[in-house]
Formats: sequence, C-alpha cells, structure tokens
Amino acid sequence: MGDPVPLAATAAAADGATVSKVEFYSDTTLLGTDTTAPFTYDASSLPAGAHSLYAKASDSLGATGESAPVGITVAAGPALVASPAQLSVRQGTSSTFDLKLSTQPAANVTVSVARTSGVTGLTASPASLTFTPANWNTAQKVTVTAAQTGTGTAVFTATAPGHTKAEVTATQLAADSTYEARFLDLYGKITNPANGYFSPQGIPYHSVETLIVEAPDYGHETTSEAYSYLVWLQAMYGKVTGDWTKFNGAWDTLEKYMIPTHADQPTNSFYNASKPATYAPEWDEPSQYPARLDSSATAGSDPLAAELKSAYGTDDIYGMHWIQDVDNTYGYGNAPGSCTAGPAKPGPSYINTFQRGPQESVWETVTHPTCDAFTYGGKNGYLDLFTGDSSYAKQWKFTNAPDADARAVQAAYWADVWAKEQGKGAQVAGTVGKAAKMGDYLRYALFDKYFKKAGDCVGPAACPAGSGKNSSHYLLSWYYAWGGATDTSAGWAWRIGSSHAHGGYQNPLAAYALSSYAPLKPKSTTGAADWATSLTRQLEFYRWLQSDEGAIAGGATNSWQGRYATPPAGTPTFHGLFYDEKPVYHDPPSNQWFGFQAWSMERVAEYYQQTGDAQAKTVLDKWVSWALSKTTVNPDGTYRIPSTLQWSGAPDTWNATSPGANKSLHVSVADYTDDVGVAAAYAKTLTYYAAKSGNADAKRVAKALLDGMWTHDQDALGIAVPETRADYNRFDDPVYVPSGWTGTMPNGDKVDSASTFASIRSFYKNDPAWPKVEAYLAGGAAPVFTYHRFWAQADIALAMGSYAQLLE
Repeated sequence: MGDPVPLAATAAAADGATVSKVEFYSDTTLLGTDTTAPFTYDASSLPAGAHSLYAKASDSLGATGESAPVGITVAAGPALVASPAQLSVRQGTSSTFDLKLSTQPAANVTVSVARTSGVTGLTASPASLTFTPANWNTAQKVTVTAAQTGTGTAVFTATAPGHTKAEVTATQLAADSTYEARFLDLYGKITNPANGYFSPQGIPYHSVETLIVEAPDYGHETTSEAYSYLVWLQAMYGKVTGDWTKFNGAWDTLEKYMIPTHADQPTNSFYNASKPATYAPEWDEPSQYPARLDSSATAGSDPLAAELKSAYGTDDIYGMHWIQDVDNTYGYGNAPGSCTAGPAKPGPSYINTFQRGPQESVWETVTHPTCDAFTYGGKNGYLDLFTGDSSYAKQWKFTNAPDADARAVQAAYWADVWAKEQGKGAQVAGTVGKAAKMGDYLRYALFDKYFKKAGDCVGPAACPAGSGKNSSHYLLSWYYAWGGATDTSAGWAWRIGSSHAHGGYQNPLAAYALSSYAPLKPKSTTGAADWATSLTRQLEFYRWLQSDEGAIAGGATNSWQGRYATPPAGTPTFHGLFYDEKPVYHDPPSNQWFGFQAWSMERVAEYYQQTGDAQAKTVLDKWVSWALSKTTVNPDGTYRIPSTLQWSGAPDTWNATSPGANKSLHVSVADYTDDVGVAAAYAKTLTYYAAKSGNADAKRVAKALLDGMWTHDQDALGIAVPETRADYNRFDDPVYVPSGWTGTMPNGDKVDSASTFASIRSFYKNDPAWPKVEAYLAGGAAPVFTYHRFWAQADIALAMGSYAQLLE
C-alpha cells in the first residue's frame, strides 16, 4: 500500500471522431482521467485489498466503451504474489503457478517454496527463487508435479523475510479428469478476490458488474439465491478436494448476514398463532395500492409456531431474507442487527422491493428498508405505499424466497453424502444440522397466505379459516414472510405463507432429504411427515403441469388474483387449487423463462438419480425428449437452447388415479439463446438424467453444452456472453406513487407522483456504464453488456463437477 499502480489503456474512435478522454476506475470509483494519448494514470494510495480495475473511453461524439476488468490485490506491505491461487494437476502431469513481489526491493530477495500441508503426491520445484531490484515484477514459475497415483490437495507456501507469504492450493486429480480440472479452474476465477465476485465480508454479489437490472435492481445487491449457490459451490469444492472448511464457512456467512438475528426480529414473542396476520387483498396494478387491511376476512391458525418453538427454544425464524444491498448503495443502513444506521453505515443492508401485485415489474418498484423506522420515505416511512390503515407503527418485516432455502438444503444433502464417501461426515455434521433446521422453518412456504383452507377457496370472508394442516397445499410457494413492531414494549408480530405455487420453485430432492434422509430430518414433531407429503404432492404437480409437448407450465393458486376471487368457469384444479398460467408476476410473465424449466428439472433429475423414482422418470423422459428437440449444437460447438416460451390451453383437472394427458396444454419456443447460466443448469439436468437412465443423447448434449461454452465463452473473469438489453429503455419508466404522497430516499432523491425508476436511483448516473444507457435513452442503439452473474458462474462450475462425477 502506498506505491502507485501504473495503469495504461489503448483507445481508438471510429467515424471521424476522436478520443476525448479515458477514465480509470476501481469498481465504481473513478481513480483518474487522462485526456491525451498515450492514456495512462498512476493510481496512488489504493487501500489494501482486492480491486477490479478497468478503463472507460469517451469520444468526441459522445460514444463510450469499456475495457475488460483486470483484478489486482493491494498488499498492506511488501508481499509475495502468487497466481493462480487454485491449481489442478492431473496424475503424472505438471502445472505451474507464477510468483513475483508486490514491491521493488532494495536488495535481492530469496523466496522459499515448500509444501506446508496436504498429500505428498504433489511436489513443487524449484524450492528457492531469487528476485532482484530489476526483475522483482517479472513472474517466475513454480512447477507442481503430481505422482502417477493418488488424489487430494496440498498447500504450497512461498515465504521470504519481510514479506507477507503467498499460498497456492494444488489439487491432484485423476488422469482423465478434464471436467474436474475445469471446475477448479473456474472455481479459482470465482473465488479470486480481485475478480470482484465478493464483498469485503465474503458476501457474493449478484454480479461483478454494478449496472444490471433484473430481479435485483443493482449488481452489488445480493439474493438468498446467490448465498445458496455459494453453499452449493463449496460443497462441490469439498467433493473434489476433500476440504470441507469452505462449505462450513459458506454457511457461516449465510447465517451471519442473510438470516435475521434476534435483534432484527425482536418482537416474535408477541406472535399469536391463532391470529397470524390481518388480511389485505392483492390487486392487479400498482396504481390500486395501498391495499386496505381487512379484519373481516378471518385468517386461520398457524400449526407450526408452537412446535418450532418447542424444537428450537426460540420464537425467531431461521430462514433467509431474499435480498440485500451489500454495499449499502441505497443508504438505509439496515445492517444485520441494527434497524437503521443510514448512508454512513458500511457493509450489507437489508432491503425489499416487490410489494404491489403481479404487474409490478422491477422497473416499477420502490426499494425500501426491511426495518422502517420512518427515517426515510414519507411521514409513515414507506408503509403507506403498500398497505392502507388508519395509523402506522414503526416495524420490521422479512420475505423468504423458498427456492433459495430449498437449494441450500439440497447443497447440504450433497455435502453430507460426499463427505461421508470420504470418511469425513463428522466435519460437516454441524452445518447439515443447521440446514435441517432451515428446512423445518421452510414449511411456512407450504401454507396458504392467511392459513385459509387449501382447496376450492373462494371469497375472502367465505373461504373458511384453516385449522391444523388443512391450510397446507404442500407445495413450495413463491414466498413466506414475517414481521412485527420495533417497539418491544408494545409489541406485535405476524406471519404469512403464500397461496401461489410455481412449477419452477419445486425441489423434490430437498423434500426427499428433509423427509427420508436421517441427517436432514427436522427436529420438529411433524416436519419430516410434512415433507414426505410435499414430496408426493410436488411430483404430482409436475405431472399435472406437463404440457402435451413436455415442458412444465406455470402453476396454481389457492387465492385467485391474490384476493380469493372467483376464477373463470372451467378453470382446472389440482387438489382444489386453481390453474394459474403465470403465477405471481405478469411483467414479464413468470412462465416464459426457460431457466425455470432447467432449474426445476435439474432438481427432479438429481432426485431421480438418487432414488430411481418412477414418477420422476416419467416426467423427465418426456421433458428431456422435448428439450433435446429444441436444442441446436452447431458443428463449431456453439449452441442454441430455448429462451422464451409461449403457452396456450390448460391442463386437465388432476385425477391422481388416472392422470390426464393434457392434450389441450401446449408450449412453443418464441426465441433461443446461448445464455451460459441456463445452459449449465440444463446440462446438469441432462447429466443426472443420463447417469441414471443411460440415455446417450442426453449425455452427448450435456457434454456438447459444457464443451461449447468452455471453448467459446471464456474470459478473464469466467464464462459469459454478450447480452443486448433492449429492456433498458425502461430506466425512464414511471413508478406509481399516489398523488400527494411525497418523501425522500436516503440520498435525497425525491419520491412523488412524478418519480421514475431512474429518478429515485440517481446513483446510477455515477456508474461508469451509465453513458451506454443514457445514449440508448436518447435514441441510440440498445446497449450490449457482458455480465458475470454469481449464480451463473457457480452453476457452470457445478455442471462441470457433476459431469466429472457422473459421466467422465
């Protein structure tokens, strides 16, 4: 730290324009600007830690372009620098890593390299290197050689007087382990601090890039989805290397930052399970909000609260909140354990977005804190944008994404299986027990939103309040949520499930593990039995939603239109739930993304591979046949898979003893993609299916997808492809705020009836990628981005590892 970092960029302009300036950035921080060629800058006083550096060039006509990011790590003092930090070596072969110094020395420096732990089948040479004041920054290679037999990991440590040591973890792989080597290579890129996938706290960002809008509205937010993929990635790392410390550490990070502490949910002791929540209708448009609370529609009783408290000795919920502002960009400062600390609070902050019906896309949301102390927003904070009441109290509230918690359980299942295969089950037992606990609380996702009777539920007052388990539909729904007052002396609390179940959210492997796999069976008296029922119900659900062609349709609801309305005559039913073509969200429709098909069928395929269940095979046989028929692998290895699906018709009403053929339910593919994250999930589906069924075409296409992306789509940060974002014209979309409502965001952005998505997120205008969007909004071409989403990179690595494990 303190030595300047020399930066240089080459830039050129087209069409008669000239380069007007080149800006040099570390993440989103502007370090400096050069207006004349050659474009250089010496970045002084960069703080110690990882930095992702890149240059942005602007020309005289207003066009801009960015370089690929380059990762560096700034040491607190003189240090040894090793790259890569993860190395794979096949039996009987060698690989190399680079060593150099971080700072020019005054005299020669002798560096020693030695194996400090791990298997003896890996050796390194030379054992000593010398760096001089002239060649200190020129990398010297260390060769790691693997014996002809054996597998495992070893840590090689480079040391020198007065320098911080450097460590490289080498893994000895079987001679034919191409795909394990790929897993480790990509794992190394993902976990390299300089590549920008993680916050200083070790939290995975949604994406390396900051300017990205999808479900999260900023790249350096994160989701429970990302945390669950981190746990799964580290489980596979344990499978490949035998090192389970990183799996346990991933769960520790999840628990510390994404499961609310008692201080975050302080008034659960006031919760009354016989009156879990006050009903509020869901409306079709954001402009129909706030939704008036209605106490005349009686909620049923919550059958879980008492047995969960008995099992775990607490009133608190052990589940992840779904979204987090990792760098506190908005400035709410809802850090774990504190209600609100404001913009000055560094580190992660709990936030929430979607709250206003199926038509509220991300472009129409108002991002708000999970703990609303009326510090920001209007006179009632943000509460009166969403619910209508005579008065408002300061309160906290959290929302769980059940598919993410179920994925974390799924990852814990594999960690336990793989660790036991290595004789190391005891090393993960504590974490697996926490996953079982999470699965116990996840049962809230199996219940109607207001614990009303599941099945033929029509009319908010007429639909009977549930009792016992008759309010459970036993499907993984879109969410569960809980909240309460911040005032512990006048406390109250509430809990809700969700009435809407989507085919893409189901996870039969997690249900199987929580019901039948002893280490993951929950402590509660009825938890395992509930998950056993859910497993059967989920498998039926897939069968019921399977189109004539083979794809899985949207889902079902126990509350038509989210307000227990009367569905159209002839609406098919599933155990009394009404068929819903696009549950929960209509902009874009929740049933159109092929990724939900790949994600969900991958879980079915894992369950089938583990159990051989004939019902799962029936669904997979038909789905795989359809998916393969819509997949193109070109002679050069590039590929196209489905992207957007279109639906028509409806399923037959469910008859468990004689399932219908759904001849009136149809799917077509509107367009195709080379999206690498979805392709990886799809390849995993084919891998697990082929491993159990022996289907040669599934194996061939799985391999082709993995080989194609590895050959064509690699870059310095991982595997990614360019995306044209025509939807970014919606940065100017109006955000509905009722007339007369006024408030402010933490940074002072005004919130009122004239607000737009961008106007209440003015921080985007300081993003180095903003000029690309600005030019588009001014009438230019749709911008092109190459995104490195954490979940996608993890899924690609996992697909490589799965193929190595099952088919290589």
